[in-house]
Amino acid sequence: MKSRLARSGEMPSRPMIHLFINALAASAGGGVTYIRNVLPHFARSERARVTVLLDARLAREFETSPNVTVLERESPSGAALRFFAEQRLVPQRIRACGADVLLAAGNFALFGSPIPQILLSRNSLYTSRDFHRDLRTRGDYRLWVDTELKSAFARWSVQNADVVVAPSAAFAEELRRWTGRPVLAIHHGFDREAFARTAEPLPRGQQEKLDSARDAFRLLFVSHYNYYRNFETLIRAMDLIRRRLRPRKVVLFLTCNLAPGANPGAYRPEAAAALIRELNVKDNVVELGSIPYGLLHHVYRAANVYVSPAYAESFAHPLVEAMSSGVPVAASDLPVHREVCGEAAVYFDRFSPEQLAQRVVEIAESPNLAARLSKAGVERSTAFSWKNHVESIVALAERLSAS
Repeated sequence: MKSRLARSGEMPSRPMIHLFINALAASAGGGVTYIRNVLPHFARSERARVTVLLDARLAREFETSPNVTVLERESPSGAALRFFAEQRLVPQRIRACGADVLLAAGNFALFGSPIPQILLSRNSLYTSRDFHRDLRTRGDYRLWVDTELKSAFARWSVQNADVVVAPSAAFAEELRRWTGRPVLAIHHGFDREAFARTAEPLPRGQQEKLDSARDAFRLLFVSHYNYYRNFETLIRAMDLIRRRLRPRKVVLFLTCNLAPGANPGAYRPEAAAALIRELNVKDNVVELGSIPYGLLHHVYRAANVYVSPAYAESFAHPLVEAMSSGVPVAASDLPVHREVCGEAAVYFDRFSPEQLAQRVVEIAESPNLAARLSKAGVERSTAFSWKNHVESIVALAERLSAS
């Protein structure tokens, strides 16, 4: 075969690289979004095959394909337990499958990895002074201690991985300042066709909630309840928005429930629920509850404006989803948000209900501004591609394996 290729002038095909993805930490939010989007592209790759280790609850969503082998394991609860369990388990699984490169997808690296290691670092809470301050202000010291512990693991991981990848240039720079290590930025992606593919309607109760506000000016915020998404600033702004847009009705749709135990993690939503009652905006805030990812496109299309008041982010997938859906965006003025949205959004100080309200009112009162943001957003969303992201990861793994 070698002699035939040499005579014909063809180059021998490059052997497929075997990538081991440790995704045990993917249980909610961005981690799950990442795995759900990249695995189909790895399955179609002609340059890589993948073995992925997943929590058993998530693994059931995926079928093994010729290019992707799914290993499932019950993931221990708690960052410390999972970290130490992974240090023992993952090297065993890597050696058993004979992988070439490890992709650590859960912010924490493997100590003494038997193969070269790429760390995906995407959790901005470990570097966010605002988040640490917020926890102390709320008196949530248990979560503060947990975050301090995770931050120590994350900093160690960045300093010890062979290559560190962040989902945006802004967050890569933040990690560089935090650790002194070089960090590579590879944007997370978006697949518009896959996002809007599901024709299945929303559950009846959620659709009825959307329909009940058909004549209102509709704001949307897609997130489970947590502190860093800054729900309280948005709720305070709602009081101002409804006053400034009277007599027009204004409604904010939330894709969560502000009730104890209704959201992933240890965040306590009672303060946000109390603020809604205190400001008397109960009729202006509609809790849709959790929406399956494949059905979110129905909710975006029902909105007049998408609002993100988050004070910490590393990429912010909902901004791309909103832009792709043609929804004008108002976002907190973070470097990450400006990198993702560019001129396709208006911005406000992350802790200013007054500025947030003013930006929303500007969109509500200016059809030209809303149309410009909508058009620019659709165009901007095409800059993000999961296919390109996977190809960049594969190319990085090939270089790392060959070095």
